[in-house]
Amino acid sequence: MTPEVTVRLTAALLISYTLGSIPFAFLVGKLKGVDIRKVGSGNVGATNLVRVAGPLPGLAAFTGDFFKGFLAAFLLPRLLQPDWGSGTPWFGLSCGLAAVAGHSWPIFLRFRGGKGVATSAGMLAAVVPWGLVGGLLTWLILVILTRYVSIASMGAAVVAAATCWVVYPTYGYLFPAVLTALALLVIVKHRSNIRRLFRGQESRIRFGARKKSNAE
Repeated sequence: MTPEVTVRLTAALLISYTLGSIPFAFLVGKLKGVDIRKVGSGNVGATNLVRVAGPLPGLAAFTGDFFKGFLAAFLLPRLLQPDWGSGTPWFGLSCGLAAVAGHSWPIFLRFRGGKGVATSAGMLAAVVPWGLVGGLLTWLILVILTRYVSIASMGAAVVAAATCWVVYPTYGYLFPAVLTALALLVIVKHRSNIRRLFRGQESRIRFGARKKSNAE
């Protein structure tokens, strides 16, 4: 990379991380009089907000988290116009990953953030949309079959990464390998859910009814 591109990339990563650090679930929860860190599972994410404040606040938080990843991966590369990547959207992926890192370890909440599912989805929409399609279909199927959001989220992350191996072979091996590492991060961030699943204590979605219990 040239020095100019290095400066552009560094600036974009810092902007992306800061954007990702905006804690929409926390902010929307505060508007509803709820500190999302102290209720449900304590996770600063849309699913926890749905369970403690209802679907509309949860949807608002999910939308904000999604567009953090999308804007970082889609808009910043086009604004900065770097000559880097040789046709592979490395710049967008890097910015998207920085946004996911910001969501997972936000500077505004002392590095205690969410699990990165919605922000990762936004990044996939910008960089590898077919990966998002595969992950979204998997998420819907697993939610319907199991009614566990945690299982659906982990399964979606795995399938999204696998889809990129198949659909984007021209990007080389390193690109889908990075997305596979991201899928593993999503699973690691769900380790508390995995423990509850093994204990039979994980909360399920009740379609058509709101359930007040431990959140994701």
